[in-house]
Amino acid sequence: MADVAERVEAEFENIVRVLSELPSEMSCDSLSPLERAGLGALLHSFYNGIENVLKQVLVSRGAKLPDGPSWHRDLINVAGDSGVLSKNLAEDLRRYLAFRHFFGHGYAVGLLIDRMEPLARDANRVFSRFQSEIRNCLKT
Repeated sequence: MADVAERVEAEFENIVRVLSELPSEMSCDSLSPLERAGLGALLHSFYNGIENVLKQVLVSRGAKLPDGPSWHRDLINVAGDSGVLSKNLAEDLRRYLAFRHFFGHGYAVGLLIDRMEPLARDANRVFSRFQSEIRNCLKT
């Protein structure tokens, strides 16, 4: 388990670096289209880090990783069903997954600040809960 814990902690460090780039005071209304795209990229990176951690933890527990077109959504379900994530945290992460999907398949000029601002504002809180649940999971 130590090897998995080390890889997870390395992912946590990367996520912390991403989160440190988020605007501290969310006055997102004044962001230019380029800045909105940058904020979207940070939120996308944040969620990719979450997925990287989930995949490592699930593999370490012998779970089969989902595949196919809905694997991103199924990954959260598998993590919730196997006790890696609480139901409440899984619901919070689904908000980031939905944004990740839109960001990856839409146009950066179509990013709506009223949808990104709550995600950016809540990201540190969600990540703190995620870290705590993952660390507790790795202890067992």
